[in-house]
Amino acid sequence: MEALFFEKLKEILEITDRELSANDKFKEYSEWDSLANLSVIAMIDEEFGVVIDNSEFKNIQTLGELMAEIKKRTK
Repeated sequence: MEALFFEKLKEILEITDRELSANDKFKEYSEWDSLANLSVIAMIDEEFGVVIDNSEFKNIQTLGELMAEIKKRTK
């Protein structure tokens, strides 16, 4: 699940020059903007069948927290 998550996130953000880490504060990426925000929420719904409201998404800071939320909601 984590490998797919990172792969899809890199595609959305068009990141090709570095690896992502669970400790990354993804909203601080230079590639992050409002379109990326919506695209990531949509990708999580499509790939993992998990719906995260934008209001809840705002409280998630790191990729690890985001993955934990996805795992929690898929069980």
